[in-house]
Amino acid sequence: MEPSTQPSTPASESALVAGLKSGDDAAYETLVRTYGGRLLQVARRFVGEEEAGDAVQEALLAAFEAIGRFDGKSKISTWLHRIVVNTCLMRLRRQKSRPEQSIEPLLPSFLEDGHRADPGPDWESPEHILRRTETRELVRDAIDQLPASYRTVLLLRDIEGLSGAEAGDQLGITTGAVKVRLHRARQALREILDPHLRKGTL
Repeated sequence: MEPSTQPSTPASESALVAGLKSGDDAAYETLVRTYGGRLLQVARRFVGEEEAGDAVQEALLAAFEAIGRFDGKSKISTWLHRIVVNTCLMRLRRQKSRPEQSIEPLLPSFLEDGHRADPGPDWESPEHILRRTETRELVRDAIDQLPASYRTVLLLRDIEGLSGAEAGDQLGITTGAVKVRLHRARQALREILDPHLRKGTL
């Protein structure tokens, strides 16, 4: 599914929603063509390349079934984005029984006094780095290397902008656990990106 141009005006979005609610096949095709590519990118960040397509299909099916309850208080793109994220989180919860790689090898080493053994350049948040087009793919690849439970917390907090409590509710963990995972995820991400920071490619 390739991204396309969004409906350009509130009126065109309202027409799209009206078509969806009336069961217009053309409106469904427009929805998928317009938003499918972007939703696929979101799903890839949460569940990886192999499952992203299935997650988006599952999310679109859920959206089609729930379109009658869409009240128009937010943009339909925002509504779809939320459904895709929730769908991905549900898929990740179903995978909890699978063994997950340890984050320890990705973390930095520290001296006895608590300082980093090899401090690198100043660090920006993943959200800020992702805003720079030239480094976006590099950072996304680095995020993909994190174990799922840490990657998900990082995405919800730093990319989706959820609070610690909101992320905890989504994942079924405490706010304290969110803070610990987020801290370790940021440490690991910095360690992965550190060579690029030193080269000045970020």
